[in-house]
Amino acid sequence: MSARCWRRAGRVTEKADPILYSFRRCPYAMRARLALAVSGLRHERREVKLAAKPPEMIEASPKGTVPVLVLQDGSVIDESLDIMVWALGQHDPDGWLERHDRELVVANDGQFKHDLDRYKYPERHGSDAATHRASALDFLRTLDERLANQDNLCGAAEGLTDAAIFPFVRQFVAVDPEWFAAQPLARLQGWLAHHLASARFAAIMERHAPWQAGDDPVMVGERAWSG
Repeated sequence: MSARCWRRAGRVTEKADPILYSFRRCPYAMRARLALAVSGLRHERREVKLAAKPPEMIEASPKGTVPVLVLQDGSVIDESLDIMVWALGQHDPDGWLERHDRELVVANDGQFKHDLDRYKYPERHGSDAATHRASALDFLRTLDERLANQDNLCGAAEGLTDAAIFPFVRQFVAVDPEWFAAQPLARLQGWLAHHLASARFAAIMERHAPWQAGDDPVMVGERAWSG
């Protein structure tokens, strides 16, 4: 766990459930919500409107990006992978932490995310979309090769690596679904379709109105944290 990702937030009591500030379509927030869903940890989910971020989130994490998890004692975790590892460290019934390929996730969060952003938003970055799509395709081929003899990226069962990566592949595909469908990546296409069709993914993608102070809490999960 990265110490730099832990801070203290004001006005949080010992008895409060953890609070997750999230944005439905953000792949970083998706991976955090997936891990929390697996852990079953009870927490309050606060949907954030990025154009009007609540001051309570900024107070907890001044960098202003989601996801942000405020714990019962006021500690704050504001990096998505750290949230995943923390949540699964509380309860990991499916053994997700056993299937954590750190190097592959780093490659996803590094070069692939770099190419994804410049493929999806070429006007924002002044980039050539085709060049970055071609570069991203190298990573997708790597994933496809990993799936040659196994259903998931670290073996037969789903793990942290799959949950950490597939939201970003989903975002890449959404730029041009027809182009992606035409690529010789049958194993990767099937893997992505499987995860997108899962009941767990449907549950973490439920729509909620942007949170405002005074709203009734949206509670998720049933397992109390005893830390």
